[in-house]
Amino acid sequence: MNLVRWTPFGEFDHLVRALEQQRSPMRRADWLPLVDIRESAENYHIDVEVPAVASDDLSVTVAEGVLQVSGERRSRADDEDNRTHRTERRYGRFERSFSLPEDADPDAISAESRDGVLYLTIAKRVPEVAKKIDVKVS
Repeated sequence: MNLVRWTPFGEFDHLVRALEQQRSPMRRADWLPLVDIRESAENYHIDVEVPAVASDDLSVTVAEGVLQVSGERRSRADDEDNRTHRTERRYGRFERSFSLPEDADPDAISAESRDGVLYLTIAKRVPEVAKKIDVKVS
């Protein structure tokens, strides 16, 4: 009879690798880009870090007060001359959603992709000013 030493961390590593390799259609996103959200007097600004994502692979939509940014970072396919030895960067689809504040104007949103960052600018609505109505005397 042979004795086999049990290594719980080895089993854990095996489980983690198996889960990483499994591709489930229920998975919402493969990675999430980092964001900065700022506010100025006239606008809201959302800067989304999307390095190595082509602008054609980015989508920005707004519906019912929710701004959604989605896209895909595509991996390089190995060719016959090169083999991948290590991959640490995340690839695949992502999706981020942001609830817009009440004073945000969903019809005044601009998006610009530059240097691996998607810059979103959301204009604020101009607050309504009370209008004085003159009372006529008859």
